[in-house]
Amino acid sequence: MSEHSAKKPVSLLGLVGVLGIVYGDIGTSPLYAFRQCFYDNDLAVSEEAVLGVCSLVFWALMLVVTVKYLGLILRADNRGEGGTFALLALLKTALPEKGRLTTGFIFLGICGACLLYADALITPSISILSAMEGLKVLDPDLQPWIVPASLLIIVALFWFQRVGTGKLGVLFGPVMLLWFVTLGTLGLYNLWHCPRVALALNPWYAVNFLLTHGLTPQTCGLLGSLFLVMTGAETLYADMGHFNAKLIRRGWLFIVLPALTLNYYGQGARLLLKNSAARFEIFYELAPAWGLVPLIIVTTITTVIAAQAVISGAYSLTAQAIQLGYCPRLTVRRTSNAIGQIYLPLVNWLLMTGCLALVLIFGESARLARAYGFAVSGAMLITSVMFFFLARARWKWPLAVVVPLGAVFLAVDLVFLTANTTKLFHGGLLPLGVGAGLFIIVSTWRRGRHLLRRLLGYNVIDSETFVQDLTRHQPLRVAGTAVYLTANSGVVPRSLLHNYKHNKVIHQTNVFLTVQTASIPYVHESRAEWRALGAGFHQIILRYGFREHPNVPWDLQKLADHEPTLNFATMTTSYFLARLSLIAAVTGKSLMPLWQRLLFSFMFRNALDPAKYFQIPANRVIELGEQLTI
Repeated sequence: MSEHSAKKPVSLLGLVGVLGIVYGDIGTSPLYAFRQCFYDNDLAVSEEAVLGVCSLVFWALMLVVTVKYLGLILRADNRGEGGTFALLALLKTALPEKGRLTTGFIFLGICGACLLYADALITPSISILSAMEGLKVLDPDLQPWIVPASLLIIVALFWFQRVGTGKLGVLFGPVMLLWFVTLGTLGLYNLWHCPRVALALNPWYAVNFLLTHGLTPQTCGLLGSLFLVMTGAETLYADMGHFNAKLIRRGWLFIVLPALTLNYYGQGARLLLKNSAARFEIFYELAPAWGLVPLIIVTTITTVIAAQAVISGAYSLTAQAIQLGYCPRLTVRRTSNAIGQIYLPLVNWLLMTGCLALVLIFGESARLARAYGFAVSGAMLITSVMFFFLARARWKWPLAVVVPLGAVFLAVDLVFLTANTTKLFHGGLLPLGVGAGLFIIVSTWRRGRHLLRRLLGYNVIDSETFVQDLTRHQPLRVAGTAVYLTANSGVVPRSLLHNYKHNKVIHQTNVFLTVQTASIPYVHESRAEWRALGAGFHQIILRYGFREHPNVPWDLQKLADHEPTLNFATMTTSYFLARLSLIAAVTGKSLMPLWQRLLFSFMFRNALDPAKYFQIPANRVIELGEQLTI
């Protein structure tokens, strides 16, 4: 376990900041989660039902969020970073580099990341819809405006992504603090009028409710709805790079958990006070008449912040996937100097299109909530499996600890995953379909790159042998530095072979450059590895963390500042890239079926130009084309 995050100071400002970034998703669950437990399962309002559901809510939050995520999962700290790919990187360093177990965990990690994209699609839609549904509580005649208002807010939210959230980010924490204070105050106000609901802190009410109702479709549906109170728990781990684990834990224990508990219990008290009349818009019924408009305003702002956090997470996840080779290169723009403030135009517009479609298709948060849960519960199960293998393989936890803990939490995850299967034909297939589609894209890209490496691996020439041969033949030399990018170090780049074959000249200084991605988020030291091959040839390897965006010219110049034999002056340096044109053969043997070769060829053809991705000036790039049949 890394001590990276433990060294960061804990401050009041940081505690407020963690609310705006980490807890937006789970913090907006009270808008719809408690309501769905009754509304979606036709559960009659009674004291036994209300106390049972309240107890289930509290102890689910305690067991899954407090114990599992804050107590255990946050320990999987990859130099201050968390999330699916950070966990996968830790696992890959603990397991053999090649083997079925490693391949299996890569498969699981990719599945988990793809399922989380469904969360990024649904969260903005359901949160904003839930906020706008306060309009019909304010005035039933405003109901026709709910969907148009939601669509307008979604368009505005994604339109302003290009600007970046750096300046607005300072407001997120205080607004979310106001939100949690509001949640707690509203809950306490209603709980004061029906204090017996506080008895639900006793876990017996949860156990008794499950024993009384038994294993019925209604109980399974209730557990599926109950899972909504925990959506956002996976975000706690994914956002660990923004804040240290201690801040995240304190924010949960001292602010978020008390506020959520009071609000859920307040909703339970409101149900008992008004019986079934309030269960459809129970959250807004918590507020007195004079406070309804301010509540709608605060709720709308809060849901936008929650959506922003999830969207930023999708950008970060995509950028990590690109660096790790799980996704084609896309345009990545930095919106500020702050780490993590990035913008991916293609991802942004795809997410916006998906969110707009969901709002138009489902029309109300109650229907959309049925599509929520299955993908996230699957991602949580995958995280648990990977974590307990990591605890055993890397940290050498004894089996006497790993097996019981793993059995308990895997059982809990399986219960919620099974419960969410009841939603599959009521919208749950949508996030599953999104995850499956993304998995096909990712797996095709990985498999295609593997096939490409095999095809390009034939007839390679060792770099040292090539240099020795050139020394004997003494080809014509021209002034300047030529940088040849190659994925494999130690071999002659194909672009150099093509250049020498057609132009019959070699530059005075030649660099074979390989860019690699390390299994850590950031590489602060020893980024460049340089080796002189003789006769004006050099081998350089640049290493970047999986959360970094490569800037090749900048880092080469930094290396040249310490190595006088290297010169990467702008006017005398040219970068050579081999531009491959792939042709998917209709017949013949291949590692991939035809449809997958066609898909890979399409993605390869439309991937971002390597020169742009590595931030190499366009006027210094020379591309040499080659056709390759796959």
